[in-house]
Amino acid sequence: MVEPGAADVPEVPDLTARTRPGPFWPRTRALGTCLGIRAGGRLVAMAGERSGMGAPPAEGRGSLRPPGRTEISAVRTGPEARGQGCAALLPGALVARVLDRHEHPLPHVAEKNTGAIALYGRLGFTSRKHVAFRGFRIP
Repeated sequence: MVEPGAADVPEVPDLTARTRPGPFWPRTRALGTCLGIRAGGRLVAMAGERSGMGAPPAEGRGSLRPPGRTEISAVRTGPEARGQGCAALLPGALVARVLDRHEHPLPHVAEKNTGAIALYGRLGFTSRKHVAFRGFRIP
């Protein structure tokens, strides 16, 4: 298990394209810890957190991160590494780090991603609330 750095960012789009967990941009790493697994010199699995690093939201503005919670997201395992425990190892390691900070882990998963929901269930999480997110762009 490694913490991918800036030099690893070029490999992430390939892993993301093979697994389709959601977007990952070069600065996504700044949102919190990102862990990966390498096999044969290739990045085969990753998971990340959104710990609210950086400046707090301005007065009067909300945050997508509830206080005392850290989102576990973008768990992805390439087809060549599936069935080897990567998808449990990475979130498990992130959860341990979150708990060490005396925060609560908050998995982020799309409702249609039944595989991820089952994984989080095996890790001890239960679904408590469905949330609808909307994205808007300023013209």
